[in-house]
Amino acid sequence: MRAATETINTVRLKLRPFRVEDAPSMHANWINDIDVQSNYGEPVYSSIALVEELLQQWVLSYNRNDFYRWAIILKDHEECIGQIAFCQVDEDHHLAEIEYCIGRSYQNNGYATEALTAVIQYTFTHTSLHRLQAYHRGQNAVSGKVMQKAHMQYEGTHKESYYYSDTGVYDDKHYYGIVKVTI
Repeated sequence: MRAATETINTVRLKLRPFRVEDAPSMHANWINDIDVQSNYGEPVYSSIALVEELLQQWVLSYNRNDFYRWAIILKDHEECIGQIAFCQVDEDHHLAEIEYCIGRSYQNNGYATEALTAVIQYTFTHTSLHRLQAYHRGQNAVSGKVMQKAHMQYEGTHKESYYYSDTGVYDDKHYYGIVKVTI
């Protein structure tokens, strides 16, 4: 595997490594939003100082060749509107699990699909990974549509395998995957 998080350009987006200077736009656009972070399965960061601490950890992690985490930047505004990352990398089996989120004000504009499609293409042309996989919880069906538009295939559902500790409710996990096609 070579160095992980390299800059990827799409028509409207720049996917690049995070910088500490991204903290204000992250805080304003998504990481402080309870609904976005809940769907993403991550905690809410209530202050820019906490976001800066998190970013310092991520920036240090870019030295590892198995750390893949991109800031999703709107080219027109240089605004960080979300992120896309590999939450798990299994080098032995050449696969990774991918996750993403987009700030509420920027949802339903195709940004997540554009970012996911670009990362899939990058992965299969610039790494030794052979498979990418992801899941969404039942309450976040929109994420499944993103995966389908990025050509990931539905692979099955794990019934009531996600537990919301704050409400005591169980939810399903819907799994998708895509493998490298060699011609």
